[in-house]
Amino acid sequence: MDQAEAQLMIQSRRPAKPLLKLLRSAVSNAKNNAKLNVEHLFVAGVRVDGGPMLKRMLPRARGSASPIQKKMSHVTLTLGINEALTPKYKIVVPKKTKLPPSEDKRTKSKQPPKPEQSAPEPKKKPGFWKRTFSRKTGMSTSN
Repeated sequence: MDQAEAQLMIQSRRPAKPLLKLLRSAVSNAKNNAKLNVEHLFVAGVRVDGGPMLKRMLPRARGSASPIQKKMSHVTLTLGINEALTPKYKIVVPKKTKLPPSEDKRTKSKQPPKPEQSAPEPKKKPGFWKRTFSRKTGMSTSN
């Protein structure tokens, strides 16, 4: 189970996040509803079937239209139990820790140092070629 979760976490394709969410939901249901040991679960099968389809039209030239099919899918994830199965990997999610109250107060009261004021730099005039051949000068060779 952990191996399937690890593979989905590093996957960069778009369906990986919904499949990871589905896998975690299935494991949670097996743990809470069926009172199964999560370490002995494995993915027995995944089936993707066609779901409902939204049919739309896209206007085209000369008053015609072309069809657009917005397709959806039904994903079925089946978990199995194998008592001899031992997990190869353990996924560890780091917990968020709060700072101690004494450090928390010090960081809030500290103001970030203000940057020193420096003299503003004088504006540079554009060079000869930039002024001569600029599109906005209004100078053109055609009459």
